[in-house]
Amino acid sequence: MRTLLVLGGGYGGLALIQELLNHHLPHDVEIVLIDRMPYQGIKTEYYALAAGTVNDYHLRIQFPVHPRLTVRYGEVGSIDLDSQLVFLESGEPVPYDILAIALGCTDNYHGIQGAEEYTCSIQSFSATRETYRRLNNIKPYGTVNIVGGGLSGVEIAAELRESRPDLNISILDRGERVLSAFPAKLSRYVEEWFSEHQVQTLGQISVSHVEKDAVFNGTQAIAADVTVWTAGIQPVKVVQQLELPKDRSGRLIVGPYSNLADYPEVYVIGDCASLPFAPSAQAAGAQGEQVAYVLRSLWRGDTPRLNAIKLKGTLGSLGKNAGFGLMGRRSVMGRVPRLLKSGVLWMSKRHFG
Repeated sequence: MRTLLVLGGGYGGLALIQELLNHHLPHDVEIVLIDRMPYQGIKTEYYALAAGTVNDYHLRIQFPVHPRLTVRYGEVGSIDLDSQLVFLESGEPVPYDILAIALGCTDNYHGIQGAEEYTCSIQSFSATRETYRRLNNIKPYGTVNIVGGGLSGVEIAAELRESRPDLNISILDRGERVLSAFPAKLSRYVEEWFSEHQVQTLGQISVSHVEKDAVFNGTQAIAADVTVWTAGIQPVKVVQQLELPKDRSGRLIVGPYSNLADYPEVYVIGDCASLPFAPSAQAAGAQGEQVAYVLRSLWRGDTPRLNAIKLKGTLGSLGKNAGFGLMGRRSVMGRVPRLLKSGVLWMSKRHFG
C-alpha cells in the first residue's frame, strides 16, 4: 500500500483529497491527512470571526469520510525529505511515499521589533479567536490600528466598523492608498466608503517598531488599544526551515507539476509554493485539483497534460451590504460583488461540506 501524506487540510490540501476521492482512488493508495484541527477553517472569512459578526461554527467544513482516508491531528514539527518522514511536534515520525505540503502561511513581520509580540493576527483559527476576544473587550470609544491596507486589512476594518460603531478605527499602510495592488478607481471607491463610515486611512506609514499601546512611524507614535497585523504573509516555519530553492518571498520553487526538482515525490500546494500569481484560497484550490490530476495521470502511466491555472477574479467585502472586486481587468463595486462573494462562500461550503 502506497501512502499519500497530505500536510494541511486547508483549501489546497482538501481540494487535492476531495478530487482524488471523487475519481476512483487506486486500490493500493491510501491518503493520510495531518492537520492541527478536526475541520477546515474557512480562512477567507476569518476577518468576520475577528470582528464578531459570525461565530466559528459557521466557518468550519468537516473533512471527508472515506475508508482509505485517515485523519491524524497534530502539529507538523519538521520534514526529512531524504528519509521520507514527517515528524510531528511530539517527535512521532509519519512515513510517506508521496508527500503534499499544503500548510499555508503565517504572518510576515518583516523583522519589525515588537510586531509579533504586540499585535493580533488572523492567520489561524486560534489566533483569530484571540483577536476577537481582544477587539470585543475594548471599551467604548477605544482605538484600533490595522497595519496593512491590503484585502485582509480592508475587510476586517469594514467588518469591525459594522460590529463596533463606537470604536475609532485606522488603517495604516506604507503605500499612498489602500488596496494599492488594485486599480486606482476601485481603491478610491473603498477610500470613499471608509470616509463615509468614519474609518481613517493613513498612507505612507513606515512602521519602525510596535509597542503595547502604539505603532511607531519613525518617532511618531500612533496610539491604539489593539493593533491588528495584516501587513504580509510568508510560508509557515516548517517550510522556512527546508534548505531548498525558494523565491524572494520564501516560497518553494516547484516544477510544472508542482513538485520539487530534487524530490519529485513531493508536491507543494498553495501559499508554500512559488506560483505566477498572488497567494489566495482560489489559487490553492485550483492547484490542489491540478495536482490530483497529475497524480491520477502518473498512476495510470500517462504523461500529464496541463492547462494553465486560470483564476476567476478577486472579491472583497465592505461589511455585509457592499463590496468590491476585480473580474479580469474589470472593477466591480457596490452590492453585486458582495452578493457574489456570499455566493462563492455558499458554494465552497456546499462543495467541500
